[in-house]
Amino acid sequence: MEDLLILVDSLDRPIGTAGKADAHRKGLLHRAFSVFIVCDGKMLIQRRQKNKYHSGGLWANACCSHPRAGESLQDAVTRRMQEELGCACPVSEIGHFVYRSQYADQLFEYEYDHVFVGRCSGEFSPNPEEIAELKWITLDALLLDLTQNPDLYSSWFLTAAPMVFEYLSHSQL
Repeated sequence: MEDLLILVDSLDRPIGTAGKADAHRKGLLHRAFSVFIVCDGKMLIQRRQKNKYHSGGLWANACCSHPRAGESLQDAVTRRMQEELGCACPVSEIGHFVYRSQYADQLFEYEYDHVFVGRCSGEFSPNPEEIAELKWITLDALLLDLTQNPDLYSSWFLTAAPMVFEYLSHSQL
């Protein structure tokens, strides 16, 4: 059964629902989230499985997805961290942004993306259908690589990561 995504306006107010495939084919603005995991000056990043319908093989944040219709954002984050990473840890929302990327003639991401950050150093059990590789990278090395090799990273990561760097510069995580 296909997930029903929450369609939103530019202020993140729900305006309806659409199937995941339809939302991405028609480029409909929908609610999403990106989870960043940090620990001891490092960030956990994932290389997306190369057979993903877009951005396959690119590096991205630890976990990202969409809440389902009728599901709270926090419940969706917890669910997806379990499904994708095999773990859960407390996370806090630090901001949001809207982005639109086109990947093919009829394949778009148009998302109101909520950005979450958490600290976790436990064991991970990545879902091989979603994640090809997980790795910890120092924040300094990641910042340099994002500048020198942006084509290795997903489009949303390029926008969200600087938000996280800014947040971390002022927090105790």
